[in-house]
Amino acid sequence: MGRIRVLSDQVANQIAAGEVVDRPASVVKELLENALDAGATRIRVEVEAGGRKLIRVTDNGIGMMRDDAMLAFERHATSKIRSSDDLLTIATLGFRGEALPSIASISRLEMITRAQGEETGTCIEIAGGKMLRVEDTGAPSGTSFTIRDLFYNTPARRKFLKAESTELSHVSALVTHYALAHPDKHFELHSATHALLNAPPVNEPSERVFQIFGAETLHQLIPMAAERPFDRAGLPEPPPWRRDQDYEPPDPGFLRVKGFISKPALQKLNRNSIYIFINQRLVRDRLILHAITEGYRNIIPPTSFPVALLFLEMPPHEVDVNVHPAKTEVRFRQSSVLHDFLRDSIRNALMKARPAADFLAALSASEPVSSVLPATTPVQDSEVIPAGSEAAGEVAAFALTEPVLPAMEQPLPFAKAEMTEPQVQGAAGAALAAPAHPAVAGAAARVPGGSCGHDAGPEEAPPTGGEAGTLASLASLKPLGQLRESFILAVNDEGFWIIDQHVAHERVLFEKILREREVERVHRQRLLMPLLLDLLPHQMVRFAEIAQELERNGFEAEPFGPHTIAIKASPVGLEGARLERMLVEVLEQTGTGTQSENLETMRTRIAASIACHSAIKINTPLDPQRMEWLLAELARTAHPTSCPHGRPIALRYSWKDIQRAFERI
Repeated sequence: MGRIRVLSDQVANQIAAGEVVDRPASVVKELLENALDAGATRIRVEVEAGGRKLIRVTDNGIGMMRDDAMLAFERHATSKIRSSDDLLTIATLGFRGEALPSIASISRLEMITRAQGEETGTCIEIAGGKMLRVEDTGAPSGTSFTIRDLFYNTPARRKFLKAESTELSHVSALVTHYALAHPDKHFELHSATHALLNAPPVNEPSERVFQIFGAETLHQLIPMAAERPFDRAGLPEPPPWRRDQDYEPPDPGFLRVKGFISKPALQKLNRNSIYIFINQRLVRDRLILHAITEGYRNIIPPTSFPVALLFLEMPPHEVDVNVHPAKTEVRFRQSSVLHDFLRDSIRNALMKARPAADFLAALSASEPVSSVLPATTPVQDSEVIPAGSEAAGEVAAFALTEPVLPAMEQPLPFAKAEMTEPQVQGAAGAALAAPAHPAVAGAAARVPGGSCGHDAGPEEAPPTGGEAGTLASLASLKPLGQLRESFILAVNDEGFWIIDQHVAHERVLFEKILREREVERVHRQRLLMPLLLDLLPHQMVRFAEIAQELERNGFEAEPFGPHTIAIKASPVGLEGARLERMLVEVLEQTGTGTQSENLETMRTRIAASIACHSAIKINTPLDPQRMEWLLAELARTAHPTSCPHGRPIALRYSWKDIQRAFERI
């Protein structure tokens, strides 16, 4: 007897489910697309335990009659295509006929549907691919799917699900995507405890952006729209079975893009804020992501990402959506045309908006532009960029279409520091305002009791971490002054040093925060008025996940409505806009990992964000004593050569290098 067997439909469906459904969000995606294809104008999504226990998707679409409802659970049964020719002109979100049988094979499913014009509806119950019950029932027009115990009969698949909060975050991000793509429809998302999203229909995409992201984000976005015709020469060849007939090639059509892109000042740490739709289909495509990145080249740092909400429209024959069962991967016939068109459209929109034009126009005519906006001066407190990055210089260079910066009217490089009080608040200000201490030749002092010891001054002690040579070199530095009130210039026996004051202080604060967190002596400040912060649905999910850890780091915050948190206390040194940016940064960074992002990794990320947003900013004048204090404190850290984000803290030019440059040796 042969060894090859034909698999049963049940096994085949479970195999197909591995391609179509890999997590609860995949189920929601398939059911959402079915609802949209059915002409629904209102879609409600409910989940429990991140979608493991329950997923319910209810719509008011056209519904199904009894026979169609039963046939929908057969493999490759679909109402959306009839022949292979239809694959070249797919206009619906779904078409394969695999989703429902795949979902039914790995869950306990109940479907209630009633077609418009019918008096009664149909209820179908399936468990593990076996139909248990079919009966008439009363129901409103439309369809409701209830999925319970996802992957209950495939424990290996269930084992690989992430934490409930992580899965809920993926579901909320998915529903947010489709709500943005269909502003004329009503979307709701509910967890077991509260509503995560309620977006009624609106007339304009900008109104939907306002609903989901808020007024502040909308103000930072640039609307864009562009189009170009496809070349007739690029039309596909007719299929073999049509070549002998009277074949008329389709109209080449147009390639169009519309949507929103962010101004250079609004930047994110990952690609999660880039939303791409092709013919209203959610996709993730490397080619398009690369085109967006190229559009922002030399405008934002290469490690940062913009916010983008882009809707691409093209004739169906120009894009192949039948690449993968999940339908998030696509292929383009003229990929280079699409890439260059999108890149150029983004650049043109940015140039037309000229984000820095208002700022430059507001400058006093008597004040040199170079003294206010030097080409190498970073933007401070931008949306997500850690302070001290090079973003603003690139923004400034981008905003000027002609070289209008005049020559410097006075030399800057080695200006002596004046005895001026730095404009630094909170912990940073308290530390810099501490009694001045002379530079310590013996480098790093140990901090007793987990305190930085700012008031007592550094103790002479052997180095506690890092390379002894580096620590000794830092401790022996003598500050000369500041370069553009952003970099400390110093010398010692080894040579000439340039120290980034922001990242140096960031390293000092980072290790201080970790020490205080270890002994549970975190200092916090009460806010006079609670700060209300609006969050996206997935950010609310992540906030609930890490709320206790935030509290241990000095925050006191609690939900204040479905999409808002009220912050009543914060770590010393964080307030106002910096506090908001820091929290949003942490919520975007956290919760994207595995079932449990390592606790230490989470703590480190939170500490790094607090330190970054609390540290001395650039363009802050420091007097010599305060520079000495900062260098001494830096020498006491375990890793004085880089900030928590990996950026270098100091540059050293040895005396030999300097003499060699001047041909002295």
